[in-house]
Amino acid sequence: MRFLQRGVTAHNEDEAATGYTLFAPLLQREVYLIDMAGEVVHQWDIPGQPGNYAKLQPNGNLLVSTWPGGGPEGLAARGGLIQEMDWDGKVVWEYHDENQHHDFHRLPNGNLIYLSWELMPEDAATRVQGGAPDSEHEAGGIWGDLLVEVNPAGEKVWDWRIWEHLEIENYPLTHTKTRHEFGHSNTIAPMGDGLIGVCCRCLDWVGVIDQATGDLVYERREPDWGGPHDFQRLENGNYFVFANRNAQVPRGSKIVEWTPETDETVWEYWGNPSHTFDSHFISGCQRLANGNTLICEGLWGRIFEVTPAGQIVWEYISPYTSNETKGMSTGDQSTVFRAYRYGPDSPEIGGRL
Repeated sequence: MRFLQRGVTAHNEDEAATGYTLFAPLLQREVYLIDMAGEVVHQWDIPGQPGNYAKLQPNGNLLVSTWPGGGPEGLAARGGLIQEMDWDGKVVWEYHDENQHHDFHRLPNGNLIYLSWELMPEDAATRVQGGAPDSEHEAGGIWGDLLVEVNPAGEKVWDWRIWEHLEIENYPLTHTKTRHEFGHSNTIAPMGDGLIGVCCRCLDWVGVIDQATGDLVYERREPDWGGPHDFQRLENGNYFVFANRNAQVPRGSKIVEWTPETDETVWEYWGNPSHTFDSHFISGCQRLANGNTLICEGLWGRIFEVTPAGQIVWEYISPYTSNETKGMSTGDQSTVFRAYRYGPDSPEIGGRL
């Protein structure tokens, strides 16, 4: 256990962005909304372990994925059941795909977009380079990432297969990965203007898809990112990612903001020293309205806010621990995939507290 003290451990009221923070401990069956003092002001009970995270919608409803069982055995971050709950926890909509994993979002048109898996055709799977030799999945091949959009009736209206749009031989798996899957996407990010961002941990790669044509209009691969997460476009047009930096030197994760036109880094955050901020998997980041950045250091259940100068102005260590397992190491786990901050006057909160 890295942290002896849990709950709120730092709070600079003058510099922090006031609001409420939402998170779903991965090994629990609750979603918590806390205030700046770390007190739970609302919670939702969910039917199983999170299939990663939950997010409030502008109408105050909660969109959450849970894992009811099923999906490819041994692959990480399985979900399968996506539900929308009202403020009181009543399920008002749900959708099931046992191969759903990691990320999902409600689009402005009311549709749902999410990540799924599909076994790659043999002719595509044989082109996958790298990874541990002879480590294909027991299902008989290599799983590839499938992006899916469904309408409120649950009808598929769009899909996109990663192996159909990348020159597979040019994207070898890192040597530390099995050949169970190609890509391991962990982010599907609506970016506006008909663009969808995707982030592949096993390829150290991010891409932007024109949904109308299916074309990749941007891509970048950085081995130094070491299994990145939570790729997104900021309101200023820059791109933003949590670079886990698994197995990189010096040890430590970082947040990177860059301009897509030149790939020039315009802002980044490291720990000081670097190993004091270090999550080799999961995790996320959110640019707040005041210019600060909320960071979820997922491995440790640490959620903290930094200023543009890198000053920590709020820090919370999740007290919700478990000895259960979900494809990760055992012990005193308080892992959190992502966290989100909502302002008191935001539509998501909307006078409900």
